[in-house]
Amino acid sequence: MADAYAAARPEYPDALFDALIAVAPASATVWEPGCGSGQATRGLAARYARVHASDPSASQVAQHWAQHGAANVELAVEPGERTALADASVGLVAVAQALHWFERETFFAECARVLTPGGVLAAWGYQDFLPPEGMLEPVAAFRAQIEAYWPPERAQIDAAYAGYAWPFPALPAPPLWLEAQWTLPRFLGYLASMSATARCRAATGEDPVARHAPALAQAWGEAGDERTIQWPLFLHLRRKA
Repeated sequence: MADAYAAARPEYPDALFDALIAVAPASATVWEPGCGSGQATRGLAARYARVHASDPSASQVAQHWAQHGAANVELAVEPGERTALADASVGLVAVAQALHWFERETFFAECARVLTPGGVLAAWGYQDFLPPEGMLEPVAAFRAQIEAYWPPERAQIDAAYAGYAWPFPALPAPPLWLEAQWTLPRFLGYLASMSATARCRAATGEDPVARHAPALAQAWGEAGDERTIQWPLFLHLRRKA
């Protein structure tokens, strides 16, 4: 499951990492809790001196792209609420699409422990994609079937982490979009990778992607044609005093 998830996720834009470099220097050590299979680690490692990427799931860490060699990335199986990093050793804590899974009060306390004075906590996520032109109805039908199977934490992504009791003052953050150019098989693979899709399939015995694939394909056009998929991407930046 971890390898399928890794293959299905879109890539984060350069503009996101540019926003991080603007507030935390490239010389900083980065802690990336909840790293998963490394969707964000690649961009962080290309810009920062050292990245400590951790995840509570050993299977996710086993699929991490840095397993194939990245000299400035160290991997660890650790919960988001606790790391082996030393006090005041990190210039940036970067959390990609994972903060809603953490016990936040404990996690924020750990951020306060490991961040240097002036260090930055960055947390971001992407919400549901915008239906491509001409695909509003088949996408809506697919979403209606899986809607009840999203985990409760998904609502926090939909709200862009509004209402959190953040531990540090806010910094300005730019508006961002995540964008991909995909063929129909790639798009259907993404729909299949959604957690709500898997839960719906397990609960009902019906594959919602297979059910809606004909209507999605008709609206898409030629299966090999690339279409633009966009997701709203939100970013929170907080600096420790």
